[in-house]
Amino acid sequence: MTTPTAIRRMPDSTPSQPRRLAAIDLGSNSFHLLVANHIGGQLQVVAKQGEKVQLAAGLEEDGYLNDAAMSRALDCLTRFYPFIADIPSTGFRVVGTNALRDAKNSQTFIERAETVLGHPIEIISGREEARLIYLGAAHALADVHGRRLIVDIGGGSTEFIIGEQFEPLALESLHMGCVAYTQRFFANGEISEKRFRKAQLAATSELAHIRRHYRELGWSDPVGSSGTIKAAAAVIAAHGDGPEGIITRQGLWALRGRILKQKQLNKLSMSGLKADRATVFPAGMAILCAIFDTFELDHMRYSDGALREGVLYDLAGRHTAEDSRLQTLEALRQRYRTDPRQADNVGETARTCLTQLASDWPFSDEQIEYLDWAAQLHEIGLAISHSQFHRHGAYLIANSDLPGFSRPEQQALAFLVRAHRRKFPTKELETVPAGFRPVLAKLARLLRLAVILNHSRPERAMTQLSIKAEGDRLDITLDRHLPELALIINDLEQEVEYQRAAGFTLDVRTT
Repeated sequence: MTTPTAIRRMPDSTPSQPRRLAAIDLGSNSFHLLVANHIGGQLQVVAKQGEKVQLAAGLEEDGYLNDAAMSRALDCLTRFYPFIADIPSTGFRVVGTNALRDAKNSQTFIERAETVLGHPIEIISGREEARLIYLGAAHALADVHGRRLIVDIGGGSTEFIIGEQFEPLALESLHMGCVAYTQRFFANGEISEKRFRKAQLAATSELAHIRRHYRELGWSDPVGSSGTIKAAAAVIAAHGDGPEGIITRQGLWALRGRILKQKQLNKLSMSGLKADRATVFPAGMAILCAIFDTFELDHMRYSDGALREGVLYDLAGRHTAEDSRLQTLEALRQRYRTDPRQADNVGETARTCLTQLASDWPFSDEQIEYLDWAAQLHEIGLAISHSQFHRHGAYLIANSDLPGFSRPEQQALAFLVRAHRRKFPTKELETVPAGFRPVLAKLARLLRLAVILNHSRPERAMTQLSIKAEGDRLDITLDRHLPELALIINDLEQEVEYQRAAGFTLDVRTT
């Protein structure tokens, strides 16, 4: 299959020129900021900040994030802002994880946070979070031959990855984390053997879903990342129960005993443990004990690399041949056996329209990418059924794990595929963020025209057209000597009605 021309992009910097990148990780327990220069394939840290926001602790029983948690989060982002104020949008990503995946009112928070940062926030899926964690951890570790097991215990979820070098082989995100388990098993602040055992058993139950598959894949190097595992390693080393940066089974069980002697969360204190970690530490250790038992681990070493580092490495590879989204697009095209010539023809016609409309309807490079992606994937629904295949395609894109894509990116791409034929989906357009609706509506209208102009599946893309725009009005002019002009005009006449019903104006002429 051919690679779409519009997706091939040059990197934003050369190997000798550092590129300033920044990432903010909106975790369920902590928010983290990382600013670094990317040069020679490596990150040189410029600024690093972290705050315990405990967003997941603000999730009420009804699934809504309370005002107090939102205020803590927004205050933190206000303090982060000066570090990223001068960084271009192409070098900056803000990603939200489990707490924002779960919160019913996450969009309310996102809109407020975007106002503070002046930058869009992307909610990523659990498996995408796992992929990025692995990318960050793999870059931080020495190149060890063989497979690694990477574990990251967060505030609301725990990610498990098996990979080799920089390639993940298995990705999973389980719904268990130190903040969530603190609320569930230690809500009254009491530490007891019974409560600890219940938390550990619940984690073991979650792990049962992946135990067999992961053990069949196997690994030679178990590695942990992020705050809970870092804290465990620090406490074990401080008490002389293991070497620095290594969690041994013996050291972990000794730590378990020390925790149970403390009795109360608000009085928990031990060498090597930071005060702001103490209240969620027992729950995190119950999860870690379950992991050691389930996977029969003797030890686990700690890695500094985690989600935020992975976000930066992934960001550095965007718009290059290493862009993970290109691999995902190619995998989708192969899996659903799309017609590459038709996809490329639709894409080329759409880009012809974009070129002619450059001054009337200007789009950013990132926005243009959505149109090209949609052109490549608009027919994947045919793998299910020809009837309503635009709906099937949209469902597949919206509900699949797509490595490299955030949830907003998937939502936008799914909308374009849904919108490429038949009635214009105005109700679906209302579900995307308000600020992006005008852009998506325009991209959808151009995709629809490109599909119509290539309806007969020609050998070469249909580019013999003239198109202009004035506001939301589109005027398209075709050569009257075009082959199969009658078929094209018939389809365009129907499209005029579809667009009129959606509140748009399309005028079709021949010369």
